[in-house]
Amino acid sequence: MDFGLVLQTDPPASQVVSLMKRAERNGFRYGWTFDSAVLWQEPFVIYSQILANTQKLRVGPMVTNPGTRTWEVTASTFATLNDMYGNRTVCGIGRGDSAMRVAGRAPNTLARLGEAIDVIRDLAEGREAEVDGNAIRIPWIKDGKLPIWMAAYGPKALALAGQKADGFILQLADPYLTEWMIKSVREAAVAAGRDPAEITICVAAPAYVGADLAHARDQCRWFGGMVGNHVADLVSRYGEHSSMVPEELTEYVKSRQGYDYSHHGRAGNPSADFVPDEIVDRFCLLGPAEAHIEKLRALRDLGVDQFAVYDMHDAREATIDAYGSHIIPLLS
Repeated sequence: MDFGLVLQTDPPASQVVSLMKRAERNGFRYGWTFDSAVLWQEPFVIYSQILANTQKLRVGPMVTNPGTRTWEVTASTFATLNDMYGNRTVCGIGRGDSAMRVAGRAPNTLARLGEAIDVIRDLAEGREAEVDGNAIRIPWIKDGKLPIWMAAYGPKALALAGQKADGFILQLADPYLTEWMIKSVREAAVAAGRDPAEITICVAAPAYVGADLAHARDQCRWFGGMVGNHVADLVSRYGEHSSMVPEELTEYVKSRQGYDYSHHGRAGNPSADFVPDEIVDRFCLLGPAEAHIEKLRALRDLGVDQFAVYDMHDAREATIDAYGSHIIPLLS
């Protein structure tokens, strides 16, 4: 199993770079960041510094979207980083939550997302693609490589990931839901004539190592609020008791009363006060290192290739070090 670190690009950028260097020293192979231009600093600028200050770490957004940048700009940006540092980027992509909504736009449609996946990959790898009815190619790209991993929860999005993406990003660590969603992605891949084994499976969730479970829950409760944005979309689309979406995912958002993006992804987010302890425990990895190892082994047995640690709480360095000392050596 590979391990990744997920950070917000809060200033100063030097702190983001420092934490990514620390992660690589501790055995993490991937460095991910949020991508929301209004809420945080521009991640692609910071990726250049992360890549320059690490040796093998692969970097990318978790996740970008097809609406905040034109597709040729996204492709060219990835290709430039790859040309400078040797194909060490991954494009995590989704419909767009905070990046779109904070700017007053609705998330992208799945049709637009699917088209963008093909175009961005083709352009970033030096092939011709059609953008707004015009066939274009980036002529300076040589031997470019850009895996595109798609974030998804709902049945139509999971099917799209299986049809088109090189990897699937699931932003929660509940084993039951993980098994259900991986099955959906793999079935869609088979139906599209693809080898499902070629799709990398990445589970991303907060991890907090320590014996004080109540404190860890409070530090990670924000995650249930963030996931709840996507779940609320699913409920509005499929209904509260749809057979297409497990109630184990949707039940907890019944008491959700809206969401304030000014606290997005942060410990103490007041918009996450509806999230019960049970959901925090199911969606996150909490407790002593042994509890993390047990859950990660269960996820690995389900086919998870990478666990990406959301490290937005009051023990960022300690979590990176604990994973490097006690967890990654037993699972990688």
